[in-house]
Amino acid sequence: MLCLLGFLSACNNASNKDSVEKADSANEKKADIDSNSNHPTTSTMAVDKDCSDFMVKAADGGMEEVQMGKLANEKATNQRVKNFGQMMVEDHSKAGDELKSLASQKNVTLPASMGDDHNKDMQDLNKKKGKDFDKSYMKMMVSDHEKDISEFEKAAKNATDADLKAWAEKTLPVLRKHLDSAKAINISLK
Repeated sequence: MLCLLGFLSACNNASNKDSVEKADSANEKKADIDSNSNHPTTSTMAVDKDCSDFMVKAADGGMEEVQMGKLANEKATNQRVKNFGQMMVEDHSKAGDELKSLASQKNVTLPASMGDDHNKDMQDLNKKKGKDFDKSYMKMMVSDHEKDISEFEKAAKNATDADLKAWAEKTLPVLRKHLDSAKAINISLK
């Protein structure tokens, strides 16, 4: 009976993992298979752990930008904020599709949905209304894009996979444009 309870508890904990943790876990298993074998198989990744970690994080962040952009389209009162939200949906959806294609080529598992941290951010933002929503969303977009740019610069410089490095380099100017826009809109809302 104790063994059964232990098994059920382990299964329950596994199902409580968020999508990002599941993707990381799947990629770790693929990396373990690769390190235990001298010959790559269809179960192994074509990139190292740092590259797969970046891809998972970029996918998670991109999904958040799209979902928050959709929320801004619905709830923002300022037209510039709505337009920015639409730009987030379009640009991050495109980058996300490119990343999914790259991940498929490299046999990297990406999260199927946003991680718990981003879901909490969405819930918090969704509680806000009017100008408070606009200000909170734009402040969040400045902060998120500053972090994104830092991560993408590291990947563009240090990624061991040439395709991933090229994707990060290609995406950086778009992220910088987003940051510049977010800062300008943020200032205008004060």
